[in-house]
Amino acid sequence: MKIPHIPVLYKETLKPFENIDNGYIIDCTLGYAGHSEGLLKQNSSVKLICNDQDSEALAFSKKRLEPFLDRVTFNKGNFETVLNSFKDYPIKGILADIGVSSLQLDKEDRGFGFESDSLDMRMNQEQTLDASVVVNNYSQGELERVFKELGEVKEYKKLASLIVNNRPFLSAKELSTFIAKNMHKGKLHPATLPFQGIRIEVNDELGVLERLFDSIEQMKAKDCVVAIISFHSLEDRIVKNYFKKWSKNCICPSDVMRCTCGNDNALGKIVTRKPIIPTNEEIKVNPRSRSSKLRIFKFD
Repeated sequence: MKIPHIPVLYKETLKPFENIDNGYIIDCTLGYAGHSEGLLKQNSSVKLICNDQDSEALAFSKKRLEPFLDRVTFNKGNFETVLNSFKDYPIKGILADIGVSSLQLDKEDRGFGFESDSLDMRMNQEQTLDASVVVNNYSQGELERVFKELGEVKEYKKLASLIVNNRPFLSAKELSTFIAKNMHKGKLHPATLPFQGIRIEVNDELGVLERLFDSIEQMKAKDCVVAIISFHSLEDRIVKNYFKKWSKNCICPSDVMRCTCGNDNALGKIVTRKPIIPTNEEIKVNPRSRSSKLRIFKFD
């Protein structure tokens, strides 16, 4: 079968799991199963739980992983809930590749791309909130929040005002063309950050990521490796902060004079003090990998 996707940081992502020889690894964001297939080949005695909320991704990956079906459990759902569904399993590894999959980006009818004839951006097509609702129904103040906090758009007030005064917008193509004509042009396409903000709002991406980390923390799986690939600073900050929290021995309030907590509260250790980023060679082959960052944590 034709594989229409190159998994980012492929070798770097598989490596932290290489010594796992029993139990289960959860791929929270299956996508086209590039990382999952690699893990199944690398870890011959490990079973995988493959999760995705996208029906198209699951259908494709079930065919791709047919040679390993005796070691794979498929689960449809948002990755924030997958750990709760399998909390009684011996979980030895957790992988999450956060962000939009190539399947979603490349299909024009999903409304993620600048040239799309729809304005959708839903990762889960069963939910009601989509990009059209955000762009055409949000108040100017709500749009300012989306562009400032989620899109990190410098001219967020100007953009929100322009959209409110010129809507409705019926397609991503119409919206991206409008933004390109009216906003400052830099290295990135002018619609890149506004689209990021709209997409994050539609899919509650930051909230979902935080709830995933909360469920990992509650699980307290022994000898478990956690590897997270993020694609922008807002996600990476959440990953970094949770890993830092989990690695702290002292959890006393910062204003106390003397430690009274026992100074032995670390849940494990951070494996990557700095994030692993793609090589120049990988970026040349797969430009979409350029902003990816991999961070790894190991629970004791």
